[in-house]
Amino acid sequence: METYFPDMDEAQSRIARERVMDDLRTLAADAEALLRATADDASGAAKETRARLAAAVEKAKATCEDLHARGLASAREAAKKADTTIRAHPYESIAVAFGVGVLLGVLLRRK
Repeated sequence: METYFPDMDEAQSRIARERVMDDLRTLAADAEALLRATADDASGAAKETRARLAAAVEKAKATCEDLHARGLASAREAAKKADTTIRAHPYESIAVAFGVGVLLGVLLRRK
């Protein structure tokens, strides 16, 4: 039976990616609120700053969408690998699922 742990740091990488995505979403929302709040300021410097901020917000949104798409692709790839492993070792997979079910049943019955 195979055990596949290509990179134990993948979980840490996923958590960091989720934190960055959350930060990007928050930054984009705050920047959009700032743009709406300063919409009445007509000075040239304010207009230039708002334009740069709007471009940065769009770039942050694109980066966030890209990270999200990569996460989905990674999840699909993991599901395909799991499917391949299960198809390659059906009896072992059934035994593992049965064992986990029995273990959960014992643990839940104690409470």
